[in-house]
Amino acid sequence: MKIALTALALGLAGFAAATGAAEAQQITGAGATFPAPVYTKWGEQAKAAIGVELNYQAIGSGGGQNQILQRTVDFGASDAPMAAEKLESGKLLQFPTVMGSVVVIVNIPGVESNQLKLPAELLADIYEGKITKWNDPKLVEANHGVALANVAIAPVYRADGSGTSFVYTSYLSAVSPSWKDKVGASTSVKWPAGSGAKGNDGVAATVRNTRGGIGYVEYAYASQNHLVTVQLRNKAGHFVSPTMESFQSAAANGDWANAKNFAVNLIDQPGDKSWPIVSTTFIELPKDPADPARSATVIKFFDWAYKSGDASATSLEYVPLPEAVKAAVRTAWHANIVGPGGKPIY
Repeated sequence: MKIALTALALGLAGFAAATGAAEAQQITGAGATFPAPVYTKWGEQAKAAIGVELNYQAIGSGGGQNQILQRTVDFGASDAPMAAEKLESGKLLQFPTVMGSVVVIVNIPGVESNQLKLPAELLADIYEGKITKWNDPKLVEANHGVALANVAIAPVYRADGSGTSFVYTSYLSAVSPSWKDKVGASTSVKWPAGSGAKGNDGVAATVRNTRGGIGYVEYAYASQNHLVTVQLRNKAGHFVSPTMESFQSAAANGDWANAKNFAVNLIDQPGDKSWPIVSTTFIELPKDPADPARSATVIKFFDWAYKSGDASATSLEYVPLPEAVKAAVRTAWHANIVGPGGKPIY
C-alpha cells in the first residue's frame, strides 16, 4: 500500500510539474546578438523560478528595432541605443540590461597577455596606417622593458556590420580627432588600413594566424578563447588591463542620471581603474502595449533578472548594472508603461 501511495504521489508531482510548465507565461523578443547568451540563460532560469518562458531571436540590433516598431514581438533588443525621435514616434521605452566591453588582441612574437601598453592615439594611428611596425619608436617608448620585434603590423577589422565595430570606432573617434574627421563611428566604416574578417571568430582567427596581427573583439570572446589582450591608457592617464573590476569602474563613472532614454555613453569614462571601451545593451518596450498582460510579463522577466540574474551574467563575462540604475529603470517602468485607463502595469 505504501509503495502504491508513493507512486501516486510521484505521479501527482509529475502532473503538477507538467501542468506548471504548460502554464508558463510566454514572451517573445528579437534583436541584438551580443546579449543573446545571457538572455538565453536568464530564460532557462526564469522558466523554473517565476514561470516565464522566453523566446528570443538574435537577428541583430536593426532587426530588433524594426520588429518592435512594427509590434511583431513583445520587446526589441539593441546594442546601439535607438534614436530619440524613433523612440518617441514609436511610443517606446528604452532601458539597459547588462554591459559589455571591447578589447584589443595582438599576435606579437614574445609578447604575452596584458604585457603591451597601447596609448589611445597610437592605437588610432595603427588603424589609420600611420604606424606600420611594432618596433616603431613611439611604441617602444610606451613599452620600456618589452622587446618589440621588427615585425609589420597587420590590423584586422570586422568585415560585417556589427555593434562591436560601432563601439570600437566610437572609442577611436573619442580619442583621435584625425579618426573622427576621416573615418568616424558606425557599425561599418571605410577602414584606412588592414584586412577584414567576419565575426569575432573571424577576427580572432586572423590575428592568431598572422604574425604581427592586431584586432578587436568582445571581452567575453577573448576571455573564453584565451586570446592575448593589451593594456590601454584610460582618460585618467593610467594603463589598465581588461578585467571585470575595470569594466565596473567605467560603468560606475557613467553619467546615468543625465542620460536621456538611459543611452549613457560609457566610452573613455573617468576613473583611475576605468576600462575605456565599455558599452551597454538595451531593451525597447511599448509604452502603450496592445496586450498589457504580456508587457507586464516582460517587465516581470527583466525585474527578476535584475534581482537574480547578476551571477549568471558575470559568469558569462557580462557586467551587471549598478543597483541605482536598476532602481531608475523600475521607476521608468511604473511611470511610462500603462494599460487601460492609463493605469501603470508595474
